[in-house]
Amino acid sequence: MEFRHLVQHARTHSQRRSPETGRRLAAGQSPTALFITCADSRIVPAAITGAEPGSLFELRTAGNVIPAFTPYSASSEMATIEFAVVQLGVSEIVVCGHSHCGAVNALHSGRRALDHLPTMLRWLATHAPFRTAASNDPGLRVEGQDHVLAQLRTLEDYPFVRERIATGDLRTHGWFYDIESGEVSAFAADRFQPL
Repeated sequence: MEFRHLVQHARTHSQRRSPETGRRLAAGQSPTALFITCADSRIVPAAITGAEPGSLFELRTAGNVIPAFTPYSASSEMATIEFAVVQLGVSEIVVCGHSHCGAVNALHSGRRALDHLPTMLRWLATHAPFRTAASNDPGLRVEGQDHVLAQLRTLEDYPFVRERIATGDLRTHGWFYDIESGEVSAFAADRFQPL
């Protein structure tokens, strides 16, 4: 889609939305879920889930990487997770990875693949372990699913996440979106299974 089409759609957005929707959204937000996924332009959480405005609180990061909780430090990712869990009281968190992920590819092809992206290299080196095992799958599906589980474990180490899970007020989910097929699978019973 060309940029001019995006601009035209934005110009007419207010004409397509009902005044009631605007008033409801202006009154505040109470999303059900925090949806953490990659910044990849091919991933559109509302298209995948059918979410209406106000129902998903989204966090998009390079490679859907969740930094480890570090007391007395700050990152936009940690702040977003804290706000969703503590302030908004979401009851569900989905960590959604995807096939054909550039970050997962970089994690498996080695640091030299990112020499031209020094900031991305530092981000991944700080928050995700490099693995140099070669894959036969260009979609990196198994590797991407393993990456989701690693990010889920990191998320569940956040003290306020751990506390709400323990009280039953919060559930976490690992999802994987296959770009080619459009299928979504969820981690359950020790494996990813179609939703």
